[in-house]
Amino acid sequence: MRRISDYFKLGEVFRYFLRVFRKPDPNRPTSVNLRMMHGINRISIIMFTICLIVMIFRACTR
Repeated sequence: MRRISDYFKLGEVFRYFLRVFRKPDPNRPTSVNLRMMHGINRISIIMFTICLIVMIFRACTR
């Protein structure tokens, strides 16, 4: 049985967020599909962060 703390480990998620914004590794093969997927992920992460900031700002100013 897993402990509750195992469900809240977000290290893999944060490592992916940081990896998406780095330059690609020249040793790994790249394709157009992979580059497009990472580009869309960058846009969605940035939009999510902006919306989160706006929601926090609105909640604090009320």
